Parts: sequence; C-alpha cells; structure tokens
Amino acid sequence: MVTAIATAHRPHAAHGAWPAAALACMGVVFGDIGTSPLYTLSVTVKAASPSGQMSPEAVLGVVSLIFWSLIIVISIKYVILIMRADNHGEGGILALLALISPRRAKQSRRRAVMVVVGLVGATLLYGDGTITPAISVLSAIEGLKIDAPQLERIVVPLTVAILVVLFLIQRNGTAWIGHIFGPVMLVWFIVIGILGIVGIARAPAILAALSPVPAVTYLWHAGPLAFAVIGGAFLAVTGGEAFYADMGHFGPFPIRIAWFGVALPALTLNYFGQGGLLLTEPAALASPFYQLAPAWSHYPLVALATAATVIASQAIISGAYSLTQQAIQLGFLPRMNIVHTTGTEIGQIYVPLVNWALAAGTLVAVIGFGSSDALGGAYGIAVSLLMAITTLMATFVALHWKYNPVVVYAVNGSLFALDLLFFASTTTKLFEGGWFPLLIALVLAFLMLTWRKGEEIMDAVRLEVRVRSKQFVERIMSEKPTRIPGTAVVLGRMAQGVPLALSQNLKFNRVLHERVLLVAVTMTETPRVSDEDRVSVTPLADGLARVELRFGFMEQPNVPNGLAVAVERGLIAPCELAKVTYFTGHETIIATGDRHRMARWREALFAFMHHNAQRPGAYFKIPSAQIMEIGLEFEI
Repeated sequence: MVTAIATAHRPHAAHGAWPAAALACMGVVFGDIGTSPLYTLSVTVKAASPSGQMSPEAVLGVVSLIFWSLIIVISIKYVILIMRADNHGEGGILALLALISPRRAKQSRRRAVMVVVGLVGATLLYGDGTITPAISVLSAIEGLKIDAPQLERIVVPLTVAILVVLFLIQRNGTAWIGHIFGPVMLVWFIVIGILGIVGIARAPAILAALSPVPAVTYLWHAGPLAFAVIGGAFLAVTGGEAFYADMGHFGPFPIRIAWFGVALPALTLNYFGQGGLLLTEPAALASPFYQLAPAWSHYPLVALATAATVIASQAIISGAYSLTQQAIQLGFLPRMNIVHTTGTEIGQIYVPLVNWALAAGTLVAVIGFGSSDALGGAYGIAVSLLMAITTLMATFVALHWKYNPVVVYAVNGSLFALDLLFFASTTTKLFEGGWFPLLIALVLAFLMLTWRKGEEIMDAVRLEVRVRSKQFVERIMSEKPTRIPGTAVVLGRMAQGVPLALSQNLKFNRVLHERVLLVAVTMTETPRVSDEDRVSVTPLADGLARVELRFGFMEQPNVPNGLAVAVERGLIAPCELAKVTYFTGHETIIATGDRHRMARWREALFAFMHHNAQRPGAYFKIPSAQIMEIGLEFEI
C-alpha cells in the first residue's frame, strides 16, 4: 500500500539543509509541471468548446477540474502517498520493478507479467522525454505571436535551434548551469503567481472553482465531450512522476515543502487567473497565459518562459540518462558508454546514444506536429499510462510486503481507477499524436525484453561450457602449469564455475599467474552498496580465490576501486593494482535457433545488441593497458 511503505534510509543528506534542497528541487522536480500553465488551460478550454463558443460554465468547470486534479493526483497521490513507496530511499518505476522482480527471485507467471508491465512503464518515460522538450519550448516561443503575428513562421525553426543547442551542450555536462535552475524556477513561480492574482482580480467569480462542484456539474452535462476535457486537464499533472523518480536526490521532505509552499500556490493562482481572464475576455483563448501579462512584459515573459522550459527539458533529458544507467545495471539494456561529466556530483552523467536518440525524437515531434496544441494529444497518453502502471506496481509491492490487503485494494484501487479514467480520456487523442510516444515505448520495451531473455539464455550456455571450480582446481593440481609472477584478475558474469577466459588461456598457453582472482560483478536491487558489503572473497585453492563485487543500480561499477576496497580491508593479499593483468572474454554470438528459446530473428537481434555493447573493460573502468581479451564463440 502506498500509504504505508517507508524506509529509514535517505541518501539525500549530502544536499545539506532542507531549504537549499527545496530550492534545488524546484529546478529538477518541478520544471515539467511548472511550465504546464503555458498550454494546459488553453488546450482544455478549446476541447470544451468545439464549436468555438466558450461558456462561463465551461471555464469554471475546466479550472475546477485542473485544480482538483492537482490536489488529488499530485498532492494526495504522489506527494503524500506514493513518495513513501521507496527502495532504500530511491523512487521511480525501475526501483519498483527491482522490488517486484529481483534477479535472483524465482520466476513466476505473475512476476513475468509485472516485468513486462514495468518495462513498458519505464520506456514510457523515454516517450515522455521526446515530447516534453518539444511541447514546452514550443509553447514558450509561441508567445512571440501575441504581439507580432508575422513571427509565427519562425516559431518552429527557433524552437528547433534552441533544442539543438540544448542537446549539443549535454556532452559538456550541465553542472555548470545546474546551480541556477532552482532560483530561475523560483522566479518563474513568483511571476506566474503574480500574473494569476491580476487575473483573479479581474473576475473574482472564478474563485467558485475552488469547489469541485463546477467540475462535476460541467462534466455531468458535457456528455461525450467530457472525455476530451478530462484528457486536456490531465496535462496539468504531467510531470508528477518526477516527484517520485527524483525523490532519491532530494528526499521527500524538501519536495513536499517546495510543492505545498511554492509550486502548488503559484500554479493554482495562475490557472485561476487565466480562468478569470477568459471570463472577462473570451478572445484571449488563443494564449491566455501571455495575455495575463501587460503588453510591455510579453517579450521578457517569453524569455523567462523559454528559460523555464529549457530547465524542464534538461530535467527530463537528465532523467533519461539516469533511467538508462539503472536499466543497464538491472540487466534490461546492454552496456553503453556512460560519461561522468563531473567528478564532484553524483549522477551528473551523459549517455551519447540516448542523447541523440532523444534529440531525433524531439525534433521529429516539433517539426511533425508544429504546435503545442497538436502536441497536447501526443503528450498526455504516455504519462497517464505511466501513472497507472506506477500505482499498479506499488500495489503489488505493498501486497508483497504483507500490508493489509483490504486497505491496499481500497486506497490503491481508488487511485488506479482515477488513473484509468485519465488514460481512457487521453486515448481520444490516440490517432492525433498519442501513438507517437506509445510506439517509442513499445519498441524500447521489446528491445529490453529481448536483451533480458537473451542474457538468460547466454547465462545457461555459459554454465554448460564452464569448468566447475573443483574440477579446475584438480586440473591445476595434477597438470601443475607454469606459474608466472603477478596477479591475474579474470572477469566473469556469474559467481559460478571458472570463466572461459581463464580456462581457455590455460588450455592453449599452459601458464597461470601466481595469484588468480575470479571476479564476478553483481548488480544489486538496492540503489547503493556500502564498502562494508562491497566485497566477499571465497578461497578456492592456493593462489586462487573467487571475489564477488557488489554495486547498486544507481552506482557506476568500478572493478579496480572494488579490488582496492578488498585490499584495504585485508580480504585479498596486498598487490600493486596498477600492474594487475585483467582477463575478459570477447564473446561472439551466433544465432542458430536450435535451442528454440527465442525466435531466430530475435536471437539475431540480441546478437547485434551484444556485439554493439560497450566492452566490459571500458564499462568496468579498467585501464586499457592492463586488459587481455580472450576470443570466445557461442551458438544460441
């Protein structure tokens, strides 16, 4: 149950006092939801007025619906409840997936289904990552049309230029501008709050929308149109998943303080202000956000909105990098080149492949859809499905942790029903762009499942051909190969048997180092592993030992550093790590289809992904001058 899941560990202590953390989280957590007023009310009221005739009841109903969506979905569901469902302080869909289906757990039909559901949820974030920068920056730049309609033709090219620059600077890291994200978003919330007060002063009658009655009344009489209106209002809560996903960076308390103290009041004031403006000036429907401001401030407001939307875009891009790193560590994606852009801040990473894939998807969305109104349909469907999946998975975690099933089903069932209502309403836009992020998610989920299944097959194949530890010891005792000075570290995926890189080297070269460490890297389902739990060593024979290095799914595995911890703690004999020889296997996979575990074309796809994965030495941070690769060939 999301109301009762909690853990004591919080990894955010390094962020200092909570006021600083609350300010910082505004630029990371609230960027997406904070820029929603740029387009949400306009899109929703237009959906409520298909004939072009906007009624006061529609305006009141829409504003009330948006306000209560923020209260129920964000304030109650995420901020109060779901943020308590953490995996050792970390949140997000993959953290839930790690809790539901740990690698070492016995697989069952239900667990397999949840893996598929969880992967679809994770990949929906990539779909979100292509739409968020597009709709956010487009909606900001569209403010230029208010005072200069002739500039409409440059909106898309200017948006493309800004996004290209944004993706280009990723390789240099964003820590150098990250410290201004929070203050800029604070200014943004103050400004939109003040604009909202001005709009409310024009038509205080809009305050009637503080009650849910106008929303319920309007939807009751709207008929089939209600679905489209609910789908539009859902845009106000997109970005709610960031509250949960970024919880590990800041902790729940600073996020809650920033939400209830700054973001929610500012968003409420602005939505009500836009509604008040529409009650008095229906012609402002084209862009109620910008028309709230006096004419002289439009261009500065466009600049501020652009900065805010770039921050929102940066947050989702960085989130995609983090999600990719977690997926790799948890075994759902092949190894990729992950660049740490700063040595002083954890989590400042850059993943080139993800960056350019997101850039391509975002630019296609901007050019293909051309306006924030058109992108509105493509946006909500992915996020609403993700929210439903998050609630569903949190329910399974609660049941797994033996919370009262009656309470679990009552609370989470109600939230899940609401999620399904929002999802159903956003599906009305399926053929108007909603298919775009769903297609991205389905393709990526299929690739992840293919990789995970392929690795399971490869693990079985490796075990079949590996020499057992006892047999290997008996062999070296009887054959007495030449022992050469130094230490050899042999990397293997599993802590069972002897890696083929070692047995093949002994078979053909008939030599063995004086000391041999069989090192297996294990990625745990916890975010981080302490140095006390980092290493375990099992002696196998004189000069031969098995070493298991454990890393959390939020950590970058570094084998030399792990071995240094083992030496420091006296678990292995002192050695000069700079002179150690590392043996790794260079695996070539041939898809034959003979084992009938996957279709041959899927095996070929897995082989392609495996071939293009980052080399183990580079991924595990081993100096290239110390690596010896042994070629290995497998048929699957």
